[in-house]
Amino acid sequence: MTRKYTAVITQEDRWYVAHCVELGVVSQGLTLEKAQANLKEAVELYMESFDVEDMPASTGEVLLYPLEVAAGG
Repeated sequence: MTRKYTAVITQEDRWYVAHCVELGVVSQGLTLEKAQANLKEAVELYMESFDVEDMPASTGEVLLYPLEVAAGG
């Protein structure tokens, strides 16, 4: 059985940081491909610790938008 989740990857200096939104699992890598592979492995290990039926599923809809907020006084 496979499950689909949402991953967000950002670049911070030399590292790519990958985050599984639904599960809160985070990993990283020096390349985009390595960050993706590391996140997949981290999610699989995380899921081994729990009953898969109790795991949250992806909502199926991802919205990304620019967010502008006031900073400072």
